[in-house]
Amino acid sequence: MHLPAASKKASQSRLQLQLQLRVKPGASKCREGISAVGDDAIELCVAAQARDGEANQAVIRVLSEVLGLPKSRFVLSRGMKSRDKTVLLQDLEGDGPVHAARALDLLRQASLDNE
Repeated sequence: MHLPAASKKASQSRLQLQLQLRVKPGASKCREGISAVGDDAIELCVAAQARDGEANQAVIRVLSEVLGLPKSRFVLSRGMKSRDKTVLLQDLEGDGPVHAARALDLLRQASLDNE
C-alpha cells in the first residue's frame, strides 16, 4: 500500500508516523490549515510568521487539531528553519497502516474543507 507523504516506523513496539510537510507561513488566518495532500508532501498554511519558532508551533497545533490528537504526540524532527519539515506522530499502538490511512483520510478531508 503506497501512502503519500506519510510512512510508518516501528520502534520498541510503538509505531511512529512520519509526515512530510511543505509549510507556508504568514498565511491569512482564514487560510490556515491543510491546503493539499500530495505524493511528496502535505501542504500546510499557518498564520504565524517564521520567526522564533512561531510557525513551527502553529504547524504542531494545526496537525493536532486536524488529527484530533494531543500536541505532545507530535515532534518536529527535521526542518526547524525550513519550509520543508518532517513531523513524527509518536506512540501509536496497533496496526501502523491503519493509523497511516486514517491520518491521511483526515488530512485529505481537512484540505477539502479549506477549499
